Amino acid sequence: MISKDKKAETIKKLARSEKDVGSPEVQVAILTERIKEVTEHVKANKHDYMARRGLMQMVGRRKRLLKYLEKTDFEKYKATVAELGLRK
Repeated sequence: MISKDKKAETIKKLARSEKDVGSPEVQVAILTERIKEVTEHVKANKHDYMARRGLMQMVGRRKRLLKYLEKTDFEKYKATVAELGLRK
């Protein structure tokens, strides 16, 4: 589980305003942090299939959010992908 401090730091990095926690960029950033943590867990626990399933769901959700962001605001999409170091 992502810590409150790390989550707040991630939100502050990509937030549109001071109280923004729901914009697509912020959601993608939070999902990326969670995906990193769950990936390490799955590497250590190869037979944890429920964690693997949850990981695949998070990756799919992030993919859909990025697709939406690309469709609606391409400049923010490029900035988000560059900031988070995602391949696209």
